Amino acid sequence: MKNPIALAQARPAAGRVARRHVAVWLLVCCAMVFAMVVVGGVTRLTHSGLSIVEWQPIVGTIPPLSDAQWQEVFSKYRQTPEYLKLNQGMALDEFKRIFWWEYFHRLLGRAVGLVFLLPLLYFILGGAVDRRLAAGLFGIFLLGALQAAMGWYMVKSGLVDDPRVSQYRLTAHLGLAFLIFAAMLWTSLGLLTPHAATYDPARGRLHRFAAGLSALVFLMVLSGGFVAGIHAGLAYNTFPLMNGHVVPPQYLMLEPWYRNLFSNVAAVQFNHRLIAWLLAILVPAFWLMSRAARLAPRARVACNALVLILALQITLGISTLLLLVPVPLAAAHQAGAMILFATSLWVIHELR
Repeated sequence: MKNPIALAQARPAAGRVARRHVAVWLLVCCAMVFAMVVVGGVTRLTHSGLSIVEWQPIVGTIPPLSDAQWQEVFSKYRQTPEYLKLNQGMALDEFKRIFWWEYFHRLLGRAVGLVFLLPLLYFILGGAVDRRLAAGLFGIFLLGALQAAMGWYMVKSGLVDDPRVSQYRLTAHLGLAFLIFAAMLWTSLGLLTPHAATYDPARGRLHRFAAGLSALVFLMVLSGGFVAGIHAGLAYNTFPLMNGHVVPPQYLMLEPWYRNLFSNVAAVQFNHRLIAWLLAILVPAFWLMSRAARLAPRARVACNALVLILALQITLGISTLLLLVPVPLAAAHQAGAMILFATSLWVIHELR
């Protein structure tokens, strides 16, 4: 007969192991979403996103394998506004270069879906997650399905008349990716360190400050989506002033006034810069507050990392602007945004 005391001691240990496995799986999914965001940025920067004109979640997994299939796919692309208005005379080899970026982006999306869904079913059937956690994880999966639909909805906007995707749909697509990443990262952090520390008023103030900073980082990500959507980074390529002005004279050139926030190159870029300036002031202030607080070593490392990564991200942003948006730097800037957002979530979690 098995010792009941030994069994009681084994259950918590088994639960910790199961939580660790689920957390590692979610972190792998986070890494895949991170890769997908970076590849999506390169796809946009190389003008590859409109190269595949159909949404075939199953059949589209297999790329063209013969010359006849390539000619068929290329023929469909030649009927799009992008080809007719911008790329007339493009050779098949040139088309293949933009096709592969979009194909790889979509393939990553399918891979993320499978890597998330199959282990999720395994963990549920094996009893590694309780009902509450399972419901939350299924919610993340539904967000992923919505993200896939939003991706196609975004691409469709560039296949009608204007060979450019809607900046609203692009920003929604980007924002959803960050929300999915945040949900998985937050859940994994909770599984790895499930017990909250004893409440301390100073740490509570820091926690609220960090939450505000994370929201501001997310707002900056959304503003970056509008910058990308209307190619605002290709104008006002000076810093710190915008062609000699603190606020460009063209800031309110559109009517009604609120259109400027989303469709005016001058306003969209200024707003993105303004949020960056706010973070450049507030994050060091937060860091100085954290130095005066009694924090656990891991929380202090997280606070230190936040200010360092922000400095790197701002440097990448300025360099991208001054050098007229080279693809490697712009992709690194987009990757830096997700790393900064992840670090802000880590800080909140350590200070909770």
